[in-house]
Amino acid sequence: MTTGPSAEESSAKGHAGALKRELGLRDLVLTQIVFVVGGSWVGAAAKLGPSHLAYWLLAFLLFYIPQAAVVIYLNKLMPLEGGLYQWAKFGFNKFAGFMVAWNLWLLAICVMALMALVVTTNLSYAIGERAAWMPASRWFVSTISIALMGSLVLVSIRGLALGKWIHNVGSLVTILTYGALIVLPFVSLARGDLKEYHPFTIAAPTMSILGLNIFSKLAVGALSGFEYVAILAGETRAPARNVGRSVLLSAPVIALMFILGTSSVLVFSTDSNHIDLIGPVPQTLSIGFRSFGFVGMIVSVAILLLAARAISVTSIFFSGTSRLPMVAGWDHLLPAWFTRLHARWKTPANSILFVGAITLVFALACLIGVGPQEAFQVADNAAGIFYGIAYLVFFAIPLVGAAKIRGGAPIWVRIAAVSGFLVTLVYIVFATFPIVDVVNRYWFAGKIIGVTVITNLIGIAIFAVGNRRAATS
Repeated sequence: MTTGPSAEESSAKGHAGALKRELGLRDLVLTQIVFVVGGSWVGAAAKLGPSHLAYWLLAFLLFYIPQAAVVIYLNKLMPLEGGLYQWAKFGFNKFAGFMVAWNLWLLAICVMALMALVVTTNLSYAIGERAAWMPASRWFVSTISIALMGSLVLVSIRGLALGKWIHNVGSLVTILTYGALIVLPFVSLARGDLKEYHPFTIAAPTMSILGLNIFSKLAVGALSGFEYVAILAGETRAPARNVGRSVLLSAPVIALMFILGTSSVLVFSTDSNHIDLIGPVPQTLSIGFRSFGFVGMIVSVAILLLAARAISVTSIFFSGTSRLPMVAGWDHLLPAWFTRLHARWKTPANSILFVGAITLVFALACLIGVGPQEAFQVADNAAGIFYGIAYLVFFAIPLVGAAKIRGGAPIWVRIAAVSGFLVTLVYIVFATFPIVDVVNRYWFAGKIIGVTVITNLIGIAIFAVGNRRAATS
């Protein structure tokens, strides 16, 4: 920006002054890795067969790098607690900021609601065939949801002094588990279990609706998330510098983990239709270590580590999601109740309790009337649309946002924003299409569209009420 901070920016920084700055560069890098590298995406990519590498490279070029460029640019200009909420608010207006925050909040609720399903799937693989009933048991998944949600609420209230270690451990767990996944084909090749293995062979992309669908999911679904840690800028040391550096340091590591992880899933899959989209990593480890005898016990440990990773990611979502109502409360768009900090830990305790309760209700509702794979896809696709809406605004800021923001954007940032915006549009269109067999495709699409429209109408109504409150305060 060519001018000094506005009164509203100074106010946001003033509110953030009451928060504790617990996060350093190391914490941010490890958080980026565990947050972005999801276990399910290597399974979705493996459905593309040998052309997966070409699709990954396109996703990196057209979305991953553009996303990183715009995050670094906007965070350097506005290193404020609330991240994208603040960027959209100052780039456009309070309504845009609130709706971005609303959709990010809905995204997090959907993802966190899936945690128990992911954890139980991993547990079933770790224990073996006698535990195959776990993911399909609604009462068991519900029990896990209640226990985990309660624990995460307590950790979130305690704050990032504890939470960052859960995030860091989750990142190390992710690196170790993916390390086992990546090394497995080379070990199998040396043992003679595999005749050949070429992880970097590029096959021409298969031009099909399914291919374009999965490409959009790899781009926006798998490779998104760099902006999320910026929500915690007010709790980060030197956020203008460290958030951007964390993106640059983690990006190449994340790219290699996705590419080599997908190659491993593909080489051990005899039929792409039988790839488990909830737990492709534990499934692949189970298959790959099957001939190792007692060494196969390592698989159970690795799979349990994946469950720990899922809990770590949910803790990150909890941290970010609970801050969004808080910063909206600072702007008087939500009741001041959401802004109240714990007397000792200086965390938004009321907001955390609210998010925990809503997430638990949604998690239980997702299990009604459908199987685990379809429940996963419904919530995951709905979350994707919420994220897509937020990303459309995000990429539009350097293009058509406030003059003081777009005026300083270099040409390469603008080109990146156009590319990211177009890929996001494609992703939103395809987010209503499932990539697994479902009971009824039209009902599946209807549920996703209905959830998106209704929840955003609710968000508009909440903003209207809050805006009137803000005008009279």
